[in-house]
Amino acid sequence: MTKFTKLIGATAAALTMGTAAFADGHSCTAEGRLSIIGNEFPAIQSIAALAQSCEGVVGEANLTADHQKLNLAGMSGDPAEYTTAVVANSSIVALINEGVVRPLDDLVAEYGGALSPSQLITVDGKIMAVAFMANAQTLMYREDVLNDLGIEIPTSYEAMLDAAETIRAAGVMEHPIGGAYAAGWNLAQEFNNMYIGTGGEFFEPGTANIAINNAQGVEALEMMKALSAYMNPDFLTHDSNATSAEWEAGNIALMNMWGSRSQVLMDDEGSEPQVYENTRITAPLTVGDSGVPATTLWWDGWTVAKNISDEDAAATFISMAHAVSPALLNDDTMNQAVWLIEGFEPQVANEGVLAAVAAGSKPYPMVPFQGLLHSALGAELSDFMQGNESAEQALADVEAAYTAAAVEAGFVTQ
Repeated sequence: MTKFTKLIGATAAALTMGTAAFADGHSCTAEGRLSIIGNEFPAIQSIAALAQSCEGVVGEANLTADHQKLNLAGMSGDPAEYTTAVVANSSIVALINEGVVRPLDDLVAEYGGALSPSQLITVDGKIMAVAFMANAQTLMYREDVLNDLGIEIPTSYEAMLDAAETIRAAGVMEHPIGGAYAAGWNLAQEFNNMYIGTGGEFFEPGTANIAINNAQGVEALEMMKALSAYMNPDFLTHDSNATSAEWEAGNIALMNMWGSRSQVLMDDEGSEPQVYENTRITAPLTVGDSGVPATTLWWDGWTVAKNISDEDAAATFISMAHAVSPALLNDDTMNQAVWLIEGFEPQVANEGVLAAVAAGSKPYPMVPFQGLLHSALGAELSDFMQGNESAEQALADVEAAYTAAAVEAGFVTQ
């Protein structure tokens, strides 16, 4: 059981939750090693830079889109290559399951007096991470394109399809929809969003038995396939980076995108004024008649490696706690994320995530076996998306792959 629901609730209520004030001057001094592995988007770049600025810390950071492929191996050595991994709901589970991150209770007691209890992510009664931002995928659209063609802002994926057809028929764009549908993690996440939007449940209640091989699973896949007809033909290679590049090039007018990337796509770097001046973000879309937003809420946070010295663990904790303190917030960083930090003031770039919270979007499931399902989805859905098999067969393949992995891991018995 985690405190994620409480954390998101506090975000919805005020978005000024989080840390009590750090020491005057926001000073940071520690002795030891700091080595960060995490994603490359701007919010994490800002955190990494501030953490490495702490006096006495020998710091480095590996910020890459491949972080989830590297963090477990990099924290499994003795000593661990990385002293901290920036994680989210999904990626922390594998690190906990493999025992490569340490409980933070002692470090919080000694050095974390400025952290809010709502920032502390607890698993089985132990503090395992410190959250610093909320995230979600929501609708991004080109206001000028929609206005010129008299298209209302879509509120559902069905309306997005209609809008895309109007844009294509008018000769404005051949592939007006963008999507991070790259085979693997991204494609699986798009299914997660869509399946939740149908009102589906991933597992049978109280068990690890998979429950997606049903009419709602078919509905989710068929909508994804319909959307892909309006995407770049190479959509199965497009992650968030590639999709963002397509947006900045002016090639697409509608996409489901992470809130953490909004600020970059709305600034004046990388695209022409017609693009960035007309980039807008709004609430996540729905699908079908469930009324459930077709997205998931996420927290991002940081951990401390188990296989490092106590000195390095303390230096890492002090540096990272400083990096998610009010010292982080300024005119450049304020709009990079929905920060769970005292002094955060919501910006235009945050509107999508805030709307997702307000709409009652569900959090990404943080259960030990969700990662196995995510992996199975990522491995088994490409054939369907390429038209090589039916939705029913794809779901059967996912079920078989997940069940085999869950049996091997001891989550499911046969």
